[in-house]
Amino acid sequence: MTRAAKVERNTLETRISVAIDLDGSGKAKFDTGVPFLEHMMDQIARHGLIDLDITCKGDTHIDDHHTVEDIGITLGQAFAQAVGDKKGIVRYGHSYVPLDEALSRVVIDFSGRPGLFMDVEFTRASIGKLDTQLFWEFFQGFVNHANVTLHIDNLKGFNAHHQAETIFKAFGRALRMALEMDPRMAGVTPSTKGCL
Repeated sequence: MTRAAKVERNTLETRISVAIDLDGSGKAKFDTGVPFLEHMMDQIARHGLIDLDITCKGDTHIDDHHTVEDIGITLGQAFAQAVGDKKGIVRYGHSYVPLDEALSRVVIDFSGRPGLFMDVEFTRASIGKLDTQLFWEFFQGFVNHANVTLHIDNLKGFNAHHQAETIFKAFGRALRMALEMDPRMAGVTPSTKGCL
């Protein structure tokens, strides 16, 4: 069973193509016009062992908002497609990841119920040219279209780059755990409701 998907999303603000393989090796290829976001998405691929190929032509001459948000949306759509009926997956995933002084926790549930609960106080308003508020937009777009419940907590840290990197690494690790196939649950939906 192949757990891969390719999704294209075109609007007046962005033209996006996302290809993913949930059972990959962590290969990543990006062309989005937002270098720091690419660095963060590389963490998802590497630590989640998910192959990602993402291109976006967006209105970054205005700012990065539409590009970052719409990549989150399209990535969420691709995850929903690749996961399919969710039978046999672990469903829940969590990870704590440190980077020097920074420490973040991410917990995810492929519940079918979108919800983002993000408690992060970035110590700087931007990292390079990227507005740190856009990380919330990225994850909100992902959550709404992957239909997951996602808790993100930065527990400590004073370097904003480190804060962001621990979040994205922990997100990748939590995805990897939640999407793992459990041989004891083969063909079974991980819910007492019988559906997700």
